Amino acid sequence: MQVSSLNEVKIYSLSAGRSLPEWLSDRKKRALQKKDVDLRRRIELIQDFDMPTVSTKIKVSRDGQYIMAAGTYKPRIRCYDTYQLSLKFERCLDSEVVTFDILSEDYSKIVFLQCDRYVEFHSQHGHYYRTRIPKFGRDFSYHYPSCDLYFVGASSEVYRLNLEQGRFLNSLQTDASENNVCDINPVHCLFAAGSAEGKVECWDPRTRHQVGVLDCALSSVTADTEINDLPSISALKFNGALNVAVGTSTGQVLLYDLRSSNPLIVKDHQYGLPVKSIQFQDHLDLIISADSRIIKMWNRDTGKIFTSMEPEHDINDVCLYPNSGMLLTANEAPKMNIYYIPVLGPAPRWCSFLDNLTEELEENPESTVYDDYKFVTRKDLENLGLAHLIGSPMLRAYMHGFFMDIRLYHKVKMMVNPFAYEEYRKEKIRQKIEETRAQRVQLKKLPKVNKELALKLIEEEEEEQEASRRRKQKNLPNILKDDRFKVMFENPDFQVDEKSEEFRLLNPLVSKISEKRKKKLKILEQQEQEEEEEPEGKPSDAESSESSDDEKGWVEEVRKQRKLLRQEEKVKRQERFKEDQQTSLKPQFFEIKAGEEFRSFKDSAKKQKLIKKTLEDRLKLEEKLGTLRVSDATVGSKQVTFRLKKSEQQKKQQEAEKQHHQERKNLRRSAGQLKNKRGRGRPF
Repeated sequence: MQVSSLNEVKIYSLSAGRSLPEWLSDRKKRALQKKDVDLRRRIELIQDFDMPTVSTKIKVSRDGQYIMAAGTYKPRIRCYDTYQLSLKFERCLDSEVVTFDILSEDYSKIVFLQCDRYVEFHSQHGHYYRTRIPKFGRDFSYHYPSCDLYFVGASSEVYRLNLEQGRFLNSLQTDASENNVCDINPVHCLFAAGSAEGKVECWDPRTRHQVGVLDCALSSVTADTEINDLPSISALKFNGALNVAVGTSTGQVLLYDLRSSNPLIVKDHQYGLPVKSIQFQDHLDLIISADSRIIKMWNRDTGKIFTSMEPEHDINDVCLYPNSGMLLTANEAPKMNIYYIPVLGPAPRWCSFLDNLTEELEENPESTVYDDYKFVTRKDLENLGLAHLIGSPMLRAYMHGFFMDIRLYHKVKMMVNPFAYEEYRKEKIRQKIEETRAQRVQLKKLPKVNKELALKLIEEEEEEQEASRRRKQKNLPNILKDDRFKVMFENPDFQVDEKSEEFRLLNPLVSKISEKRKKKLKILEQQEQEEEEEPEGKPSDAESSESSDDEKGWVEEVRKQRKLLRQEEKVKRQERFKEDQQTSLKPQFFEIKAGEEFRSFKDSAKKQKLIKKTLEDRLKLEEKLGTLRVSDATVGSKQVTFRLKKSEQQKKQQEAEKQHHQERKNLRRSAGQLKNKRGRGRPF
């Protein structure tokens, strides 16, 4: 059983953990449970509470005894008996179920709307009757006083099927091209249909006339939402006589009072996914809305988030068990999820042991793995003198730092800084004194680090506030009040160095402004000193307004900055020259590679010059030397022929080969001459 907490609301996932295969024998199951701790600790609230592949819809009967779920593959319906905590029956169907409804108190009368336009009726024993509607259906609702079924779908008409007479009645003609969802108010039986154009049309079943239209698409667009397509209605739910909640395909939930055309509140899921289910929880005034990714519970008066859940798999349907804190979901996975939230209500009668179980868990909370460890960075280890432990079992590497035992950390911390408690105590006293001072006359206090930057931001904020008052716009957030930039005005490492060359080059015109700010800083520092001397505080004098400098002053300031930079560069060059003169140069020796001859340093200089030249210049030089020849081809293209340069070693080898060939030729000649002489002196 997994436990999660958001906004201090505990959520128990009762279907978490691995499930055992059905084909295993009881003996093997018991053996596996003995070996595996996770299997032993898991809670199987309802046996076989799953589908072969996917579950699409889930509902609870009005008496609370039966839970019915539709899924695939193959298309089927499963009924679970909560009193027996097991599967009661399973029925396979010819096509997938779009939606279904339980008309009776128990499972004896069920209606299925299927994806092939068929409407199938089941009784207690099984299949009872089957009929077909003219267009593909998407949703239906049952009107109990007249026994009429209202079907909406890919048509502008709302088809009516009377179950008492057993025939279709005249359909309702809506203004929409298609209708996605529908619902009937349980108090005064007002019928509402949500269209693909983002409108909700309300009809009176007694007179069969339209009584009102809500334009939800227009109301769902606010200043904060970004919408690319026209929002269509994807979910609809009545609550009481006057309230109705509407979910759109772009992820907004709108709560309406039927007496007004404007929504009471608009809640955005922030995911841009169609809202699939809406449920009301009257005990805590909550609305439970779900898209395929998240289930959100929020207050219907304020819109404040109560808690939320993000299951591992996509959500298809959500069902709240009546008068309890149990939530059932149908998912894009074989297992159907069961959640228990004690804050929403008690556990149902058939699983009342859950209350005792959750109370025991709250009394003995399990400590997480990271409670006994402290996360430290490499810099923290160096400050504590524990850098030598890196790579040892005492530290476990994780992300950009290490985990170490919390007891070891506290011991080392006490040894390194034994006066840590005294410093902590002084800091707390200082914070208390500052809290009491906040009630006195407030003066402008600047941070210890980057005072000039803080003063600049304060001035800019005052200017923006004046401008926003004139234009009647919202004030932008200030960096000084933002916690993300707090360290920039507290840590001395972030101090801006105004004497650095980079700062002066990037800000050549800052000096005049900085002079004004320095004067203001002196005034503020004097005020702070006076405040420390006299706690009651004194009223500060009005700041003298200074007129802005003209263009000549700015130009002169730029010239001064440039002259100063040149002078500084000149001084640096002179210092470098003096250092070079003082340093004595030592001879350096270089080793020549084997097979290469050293001629002079000029050859290497020539090579470097050649490398720096462009390809065009190198080609021209090669043409002059005769190693490259460029000629025009037939179709206007260029043809390049070249000879590779030979290295010194290759030249020596070639000369040795020539000499060898020459010696062999000479030997052959001398041998021929000897043969000729012997032939002449021999008789016939």
